[in-house]
Amino acid sequence: MTVQRDGQAEIIVKKSRFIVNAAPVRSELEAMGFVERIRAEHRDANHNCFAFKAGGSQRMSDDGEPSGTAGRPILDVLEKQGLSDTVIVVTRYFGGILLGAAGLVRAYSQSAAAGVEAAGVATAVAAVDLRVTLEYPLVGKVQYLLTRAGALTLDSHFGEKVSIACRVLAGAAEALENELAEASAGRIDVKRVAEVLVGNDLQPIHGDAVGGGHEGLGR
Repeated sequence: MTVQRDGQAEIIVKKSRFIVNAAPVRSELEAMGFVERIRAEHRDANHNCFAFKAGGSQRMSDDGEPSGTAGRPILDVLEKQGLSDTVIVVTRYFGGILLGAAGLVRAYSQSAAAGVEAAGVATAVAAVDLRVTLEYPLVGKVQYLLTRAGALTLDSHFGEKVSIACRVLAGAAEALENELAEASAGRIDVKRVAEVLVGNDLQPIHGDAVGGGHEGLGR
């Protein structure tokens, strides 16, 4: 489970500004790239603390705050919310009032939670990308079956035959394949191209597929 999108929030604690940025990431390299981008945007800040879980690894940094008062609380938010493939960076502009260790832990925890709320939590589900090739007289019937199955059309190509790339929830894929076969007496060719982790809108959580990518969906 990860966050739906990049999200940003800000809280003020005793005149200190805490700006939090959260984002979905696929790897440690991508997570650190996000951290470096936020650091560059806030190079004048007192601290850019972060934590992430991505690609089977995790890291955290207090970035000059007392040990255990920033990175650990941010990571705790990720763990308590069951998030992986997620990075959170909390930027602090010091307001002149010391918060103490307990105050810092609360502030970084609250900031991280606000960032997750702004980014939204996405529960990934499995979907299947299909390439459907058919003759022109069958277009209407195929489009009806795709709509009834809740499929998302990715692209269509009209040449000697019609070629439609679509995505359907994994649990509905086999039934759709059977319906397409029955509706055409075998004249519709259906190929499974890839498996994808998607959100409720059938859009990939990280913008790509698992198990082979989208190469087969092109013309």
